[in-house]
Amino acid sequence: MSRLALVNIAVLGLLIGGALVAHLTGHAFLVTLATKAAIFALAGVGLNFALGYGGLVSFGHAAFFGIGGYVTGILASHAMSGTPLTTLPYTMNGTNEMLAIWPMVLLVSGLAALAIGALSLRTSGVYFIMVTLAFAQMIYWFAIGWPAYGGEDGLSFYVRNTFPGVPTMRPLNYFLICTALLLLALGFTAVVMRARFGLALQAARRNTQRTVAVGIRPFGIRLTAFVISAMITGLAGSLYADLNRFVSPAMLNWHMSGEIMVFIILGGVGRLMGPVAGAVVFVTMEHLLGGITEYWQVLLGLVLLAIVLWAPGGIVGMLSGRGRDNAH
Repeated sequence: MSRLALVNIAVLGLLIGGALVAHLTGHAFLVTLATKAAIFALAGVGLNFALGYGGLVSFGHAAFFGIGGYVTGILASHAMSGTPLTTLPYTMNGTNEMLAIWPMVLLVSGLAALAIGALSLRTSGVYFIMVTLAFAQMIYWFAIGWPAYGGEDGLSFYVRNTFPGVPTMRPLNYFLICTALLLLALGFTAVVMRARFGLALQAARRNTQRTVAVGIRPFGIRLTAFVISAMITGLAGSLYADLNRFVSPAMLNWHMSGEIMVFIILGGVGRLMGPVAGAVVFVTMEHLLGGITEYWQVLLGLVLLAIVLWAPGGIVGMLSGRGRDNAH
Protein backbone atom coordinates (compact mmCIF):
# COMPACT_ATOMS: atom_id res chain seq x y z
CA MET A 1 0.00 0.00 0.00
CA SER A 2 1.39 3.39 -1.00
CA ARG A 3 2.12 6.19 1.43
CA LEU A 4 -0.60 8.32 -0.23
CA ALA A 5 -3.18 5.57 0.33
CA LEU A 6 -2.20 5.36 4.00
CA VAL A 7 -2.56 9.13 4.37
CA ASN A 8 -6.01 9.01 2.72
CA ILE A 9 -7.13 6.23 5.06
CA ALA A 10 -5.75 8.14 8.06
CA VAL A 11 -7.68 11.28 7.09
CA LEU A 12 -10.95 9.37 6.83
CA GLY A 13 -10.14 7.44 9.99
CA LEU A 14 -9.57 10.68 11.88
CA LEU A 15 -12.96 12.04 10.82
CA ILE A 16 -14.99 8.88 11.37
CA GLY A 17 -13.05 7.61 14.38
CA GLY A 18 -13.22 11.00 16.08
CA ALA A 19 -17.00 11.08 15.73
CA LEU A 20 -17.39 7.53 17.05
CA VAL A 21 -15.16 8.22 20.06
CA ALA A 22 -17.08 11.43 20.79
CA HIS A 23 -20.36 9.48 20.64
CA LEU A 24 -19.12 6.72 22.93
CA THR A 25 -17.86 9.24 25.47
CA GLY A 26 -21.10 11.22 25.43
CA HIS A 27 -19.84 14.34 23.66
CA ALA A 28 -22.73 14.94 21.28
CA PHE A 29 -21.49 18.42 20.41
CA LEU A 30 -18.23 16.99 19.05
CA VAL A 31 -20.24 14.59 16.89
CA THR A 32 -22.03 17.64 15.49
CA LEU A 33 -18.66 19.27 14.80
CA ALA A 34 -17.57 16.15 12.93
CA THR A 35 -20.81 16.31 10.95
CA LYS A 36 -20.06 19.92 10.03
CA ALA A 37 -16.59 18.86 8.90
CA ALA A 38 -18.06 16.07 6.74
CA ILE A 39 -20.51 18.50 5.12
CA PHE A 40 -17.80 21.09 4.44
CA ALA A 41 -15.62 18.30 3.05
CA LEU A 42 -18.45 17.33 0.67
CA ALA A 43 -18.70 20.96 -0.50
CA GLY A 44 -14.94 20.94 -0.99
CA VAL A 45 -15.12 17.71 -3.01
CA GLY A 46 -17.62 19.49 -5.26
CA LEU A 47 -15.42 22.54 -5.86
CA ASN A 48 -12.30 20.36 -6.15
CA PHE A 49 -13.98 18.54 -9.04
CA ALA A 50 -13.93 21.79 -11.04
CA LEU A 51 -10.96 23.58 -9.48
CA GLY A 52 -8.50 20.81 -8.69
CA TYR A 53 -9.11 18.63 -11.72
CA GLY A 54 -10.45 21.11 -14.26
CA GLY A 55 -8.52 24.24 -13.32
CA LEU A 56 -11.77 26.24 -13.03
CA VAL A 57 -11.21 28.77 -10.25
CA SER A 58 -14.81 29.47 -9.32
CA PHE A 59 -15.61 32.08 -6.70
CA GLY A 60 -19.32 31.44 -7.10
CA HIS A 61 -19.81 28.01 -5.58
CA ALA A 62 -21.52 29.57 -2.58
CA ALA A 63 -24.43 30.08 -4.97
CA PHE A 64 -24.85 26.32 -5.34
CA PHE A 65 -24.24 25.69 -1.64
CA GLY A 66 -26.97 28.22 -0.83
CA ILE A 67 -29.33 26.93 -3.53
CA GLY A 68 -29.11 23.48 -1.97
CA GLY A 69 -29.91 24.97 1.42
CA TYR A 70 -32.83 27.05 0.17
CA VAL A 71 -34.40 24.19 -1.80
CA THR A 72 -34.25 22.11 1.37
CA GLY A 73 -35.60 24.86 3.61
CA ILE A 74 -38.42 25.85 1.24
CA LEU A 75 -39.62 22.27 0.72
CA ALA A 76 -39.43 21.57 4.47
CA SER A 77 -41.24 24.78 5.44
CA HIS A 78 -44.11 24.06 3.04
CA ALA A 79 -44.37 20.52 4.38
CA MET A 80 -44.48 21.91 7.91
CA SER A 81 -47.17 24.51 7.11
CA GLY A 82 -49.19 22.25 4.81
CA THR A 83 -49.35 24.90 2.08
CA PRO A 84 -48.57 23.90 -1.53
CA LEU A 85 -45.32 25.06 -3.05
CA THR A 86 -47.14 25.99 -6.25
CA THR A 87 -50.50 25.35 -7.88
CA LEU A 88 -49.50 26.14 -11.47
CA PRO A 89 -49.43 24.26 -13.77
CA TYR A 90 -50.20 21.61 -11.15
CA THR A 91 -50.15 21.43 -7.38
CA MET A 92 -46.74 20.70 -5.88
CA ASN A 93 -46.47 20.16 -2.15
CA GLY A 94 -43.47 20.45 0.14
CA THR A 95 -41.75 17.44 1.64
CA ASN A 96 -39.63 16.59 4.64
CA GLU A 97 -38.19 13.39 3.13
CA MET A 98 -34.47 13.64 2.43
CA LEU A 99 -34.70 11.11 -0.38
CA ALA A 100 -37.25 13.36 -2.11
CA ILE A 101 -35.40 16.60 -1.35
CA TRP A 102 -31.96 15.53 -2.57
CA PRO A 103 -32.98 14.84 -6.20
CA MET A 104 -34.65 18.27 -6.31
CA VAL A 105 -31.48 19.85 -4.90
CA LEU A 106 -29.35 18.12 -7.53
CA LEU A 107 -31.73 19.18 -10.30
CA VAL A 108 -31.97 22.86 -9.32
CA SER A 109 -28.23 23.16 -8.59
CA GLY A 110 -27.40 21.48 -11.88
CA LEU A 111 -29.72 23.72 -13.90
CA ALA A 112 -28.33 26.84 -12.22
CA ALA A 113 -24.77 25.67 -12.96
CA LEU A 114 -25.69 24.90 -16.56
CA ALA A 115 -26.89 28.48 -17.08
CA ILE A 116 -24.02 30.09 -15.16
CA GLY A 117 -21.39 27.84 -16.69
CA ALA A 118 -22.64 28.31 -20.26
CA LEU A 119 -21.93 32.04 -19.90
CA SER A 120 -18.92 32.12 -17.57
CA LEU A 121 -16.94 29.40 -19.38
CA ARG A 122 -16.77 31.63 -22.45
CA THR A 123 -14.22 33.60 -20.43
CA SER A 124 -11.06 32.46 -18.66
CA GLY A 125 -8.65 33.49 -15.94
CA VAL A 126 -9.64 36.42 -13.76
CA TYR A 127 -12.69 37.10 -15.94
CA PHE A 128 -14.07 33.63 -15.17
CA ILE A 129 -13.50 34.24 -11.46
CA MET A 130 -15.32 37.58 -11.56
CA VAL A 131 -18.26 36.29 -13.63
CA THR A 132 -18.89 33.38 -11.26
CA LEU A 133 -18.59 35.77 -8.31
CA ALA A 134 -21.06 38.17 -9.93
CA PHE A 135 -23.65 35.43 -10.45
CA ALA A 136 -23.28 34.27 -6.85
CA GLN A 137 -23.75 37.80 -5.53
CA MET A 138 -26.84 38.31 -7.69
CA ILE A 139 -28.41 35.21 -6.16
CA TYR A 140 -27.30 36.39 -2.70
CA TRP A 141 -29.05 39.76 -3.07
CA PHE A 142 -32.10 38.03 -4.52
CA ALA A 143 -32.35 35.89 -1.37
CA ILE A 144 -32.03 38.98 0.84
CA GLY A 145 -34.92 40.61 -1.03
CA TRP A 146 -37.15 37.50 -0.93
CA PRO A 147 -39.47 38.19 2.03
CA ALA A 148 -41.63 35.13 1.37
CA TYR A 149 -38.79 32.97 2.72
CA GLY A 150 -37.36 35.18 5.42
CA GLY A 151 -35.33 37.65 3.40
CA GLU A 152 -32.28 38.81 5.31
CA ASP A 153 -33.42 36.99 8.49
CA GLY A 154 -33.34 33.57 6.83
CA LEU A 155 -35.74 30.66 7.07
CA SER A 156 -36.15 28.22 9.97
CA PHE A 157 -37.82 24.83 9.71
CA TYR A 158 -37.19 23.63 13.30
CA VAL A 159 -37.39 19.86 12.69
CA ARG A 160 -34.70 18.01 10.75
CA ASN A 161 -35.94 16.26 7.62
CA THR A 162 -36.45 12.51 7.74
CA PHE A 163 -34.60 9.52 6.32
CA PRO A 164 -36.34 6.11 6.11
CA GLY A 165 -35.76 4.07 9.24
CA VAL A 166 -33.23 6.50 10.76
CA PRO A 167 -33.92 8.97 13.62
CA THR A 168 -32.09 11.90 12.05
CA MET A 169 -32.19 14.09 15.17
CA ARG A 170 -29.66 11.80 16.84
CA PRO A 171 -26.21 13.32 16.18
CA LEU A 172 -24.44 10.08 15.28
CA ASN A 173 -27.17 9.02 12.85
CA TYR A 174 -27.02 12.28 10.97
CA PHE A 175 -23.22 12.15 10.93
CA LEU A 176 -23.36 8.70 9.34
CA ILE A 177 -25.80 9.94 6.66
CA CYS A 178 -23.51 12.87 5.80
CA THR A 179 -20.41 10.69 5.84
CA ALA A 180 -22.05 8.10 3.58
CA LEU A 181 -22.77 10.82 1.01
CA LEU A 182 -19.21 12.11 1.37
CA LEU A 183 -17.83 8.62 0.69
CA LEU A 184 -20.10 8.27 -2.34
CA ALA A 185 -18.87 11.60 -3.71
CA LEU A 186 -15.24 10.62 -3.12
CA GLY A 187 -15.77 7.27 -4.81
CA PHE A 188 -17.54 8.90 -7.73
CA THR A 189 -14.71 11.41 -8.15
CA ALA A 190 -12.04 8.72 -8.00
CA VAL A 191 -13.80 6.62 -10.66
CA VAL A 192 -14.58 9.54 -12.98
CA MET A 193 -11.04 10.93 -12.86
CA ARG A 194 -9.68 7.60 -14.03
CA ALA A 195 -12.23 7.34 -16.82
CA ARG A 196 -11.92 8.95 -20.27
CA PHE A 197 -13.91 12.00 -19.19
CA GLY A 198 -11.66 12.68 -16.21
CA LEU A 199 -8.49 12.22 -18.23
CA ALA A 200 -9.81 14.60 -20.89
CA LEU A 201 -10.74 17.16 -18.23
CA GLN A 202 -7.26 17.05 -16.71
CA ALA A 203 -5.68 17.22 -20.15
CA ALA A 204 -7.72 20.35 -20.92
CA ARG A 205 -6.48 21.89 -17.68
CA ARG A 206 -2.84 21.22 -18.52
CA ASN A 207 -2.86 22.23 -22.19
CA THR A 208 -5.97 23.44 -23.99
CA GLN A 209 -4.33 23.70 -27.40
CA ARG A 210 -3.15 20.10 -27.40
CA THR A 211 -6.56 18.93 -26.24
CA VAL A 212 -8.19 20.70 -29.18
CA ALA A 213 -5.56 19.30 -31.54
CA VAL A 214 -6.53 15.70 -30.69
CA GLY A 215 -10.21 16.42 -31.33
CA ILE A 216 -11.51 17.10 -27.81
CA ARG A 217 -13.73 20.13 -27.24
CA PRO A 218 -12.77 21.58 -23.84
CA PHE A 219 -15.92 23.71 -23.48
CA GLY A 220 -18.32 20.76 -23.23
CA ILE A 221 -16.05 18.86 -20.87
CA ARG A 222 -15.56 21.86 -18.61
CA LEU A 223 -19.25 22.68 -18.59
CA THR A 224 -20.10 19.09 -17.61
CA ALA A 225 -17.50 19.21 -14.84
CA PHE A 226 -18.85 22.56 -13.65
CA VAL A 227 -22.40 21.16 -13.46
CA ILE A 228 -21.31 18.01 -11.60
CA SER A 229 -19.25 20.15 -9.24
CA ALA A 230 -22.25 22.39 -8.51
CA MET A 231 -24.55 19.42 -7.86
CA ILE A 232 -22.18 17.96 -5.26
CA THR A 233 -21.79 21.36 -3.59
CA GLY A 234 -25.57 21.88 -3.65
CA LEU A 235 -26.05 18.54 -1.90
CA ALA A 236 -23.63 19.71 0.80
CA GLY A 237 -25.71 22.88 1.19
CA SER A 238 -28.82 20.75 1.69
CA LEU A 239 -27.12 18.76 4.44
CA TYR A 240 -25.85 21.95 6.09
CA ALA A 241 -29.36 23.43 6.13
CA ASP A 242 -30.66 20.25 7.73
CA LEU A 243 -27.85 20.26 10.28
CA ASN A 244 -28.82 23.73 11.48
CA ARG A 245 -32.52 23.48 10.56
CA PHE A 246 -32.03 26.96 9.20
CA VAL A 247 -31.01 28.59 5.94
CA SER A 248 -30.02 32.20 5.34
CA PRO A 249 -28.43 34.39 2.63
CA ALA A 250 -25.10 33.95 4.45
CA MET A 251 -24.85 30.55 2.76
CA LEU A 252 -24.83 32.38 -0.58
CA ASN A 253 -22.27 35.02 0.32
CA TRP A 254 -18.88 35.11 -1.38
CA HIS A 255 -17.27 34.47 2.01
CA MET A 256 -18.66 30.93 1.82
CA SER A 257 -17.03 30.46 -1.60
CA GLY A 258 -13.77 31.58 -0.04
CA GLU A 259 -14.10 29.15 2.87
CA ILE A 260 -14.74 26.21 0.55
CA MET A 261 -11.65 27.19 -1.43
CA VAL A 262 -9.66 27.37 1.82
CA PHE A 263 -10.59 23.74 2.61
CA ILE A 264 -9.16 22.64 -0.72
CA ILE A 265 -5.95 24.69 -0.48
CA LEU A 266 -5.30 23.52 3.08
CA GLY A 267 -5.83 19.86 2.24
CA GLY A 268 -4.36 19.88 -1.25
CA VAL A 269 -5.71 21.12 -4.57
CA GLY A 270 -6.45 18.21 -6.89
CA ARG A 271 -6.01 15.67 -4.07
CA LEU A 272 -8.87 13.26 -3.55
CA MET A 273 -8.78 13.60 0.24
CA GLY A 274 -7.60 17.20 0.19
CA PRO A 275 -11.02 18.72 0.93
CA VAL A 276 -11.58 16.25 3.78
CA ALA A 277 -8.25 17.05 5.45
CA GLY A 278 -8.80 20.77 4.93
CA ALA A 279 -12.31 20.73 6.35
CA VAL A 280 -11.22 18.77 9.44
CA VAL A 281 -8.38 21.24 10.11
CA PHE A 282 -10.64 24.26 9.52
CA VAL A 283 -13.44 23.07 11.82
CA THR A 284 -10.93 22.00 14.49
CA MET A 285 -9.19 25.39 14.45
CA GLU A 286 -12.53 27.19 14.52
CA HIS A 287 -13.62 25.19 17.57
CA LEU A 288 -10.36 25.34 19.53
CA LEU A 289 -9.31 28.90 18.73
CA GLY A 290 -12.72 30.50 18.19
CA GLY A 291 -13.47 30.24 21.89
CA ILE A 292 -10.22 31.98 22.74
CA THR A 293 -10.32 34.91 20.36
CA GLU A 294 -12.58 36.23 17.64
CA TYR A 295 -9.44 36.86 15.57
CA TRP A 296 -8.64 33.16 15.22
CA GLN A 297 -8.75 33.48 11.43
CA VAL A 298 -5.50 35.45 11.59
CA LEU A 299 -3.77 32.21 12.60
CA LEU A 300 -5.68 30.38 9.90
CA GLY A 301 -4.35 32.91 7.40
CA LEU A 302 -0.79 32.25 8.57
CA VAL A 303 -1.29 28.50 8.22
CA LEU A 304 -2.73 29.00 4.76
CA LEU A 305 0.20 31.22 3.80
CA ALA A 306 2.66 28.58 5.01
CA ILE A 307 0.86 25.90 2.99
CA VAL A 308 0.97 28.00 -0.18
CA LEU A 309 4.67 28.91 0.24
CA TRP A 310 6.21 25.71 1.55
CA ALA A 311 3.68 22.90 1.00
CA PRO A 312 1.78 23.64 -2.23
CA GLY A 313 0.53 20.05 -2.27
CA GLY A 314 -1.42 20.82 0.90
CA ILE A 315 -1.60 18.67 4.02
CA VAL A 316 -2.17 15.48 2.02
CA GLY A 317 0.70 16.24 -0.34
CA MET A 318 3.03 17.07 2.54
CA LEU A 319 2.23 13.93 4.54
CA SER A 320 2.37 11.65 1.50
CA GLY A 321 5.65 13.17 0.29
CA ARG A 322 4.13 14.01 -3.10
CA GLY A 323 5.10 17.71 -3.02
CA ARG A 324 3.86 19.59 -6.06
CA ASP A 325 2.81 16.64 -8.21
CA ASN A 326 -0.79 15.92 -9.13
CA ALA A 327 -0.98 12.29 -8.07
CA HIS A 328 -4.31 11.63 -6.44
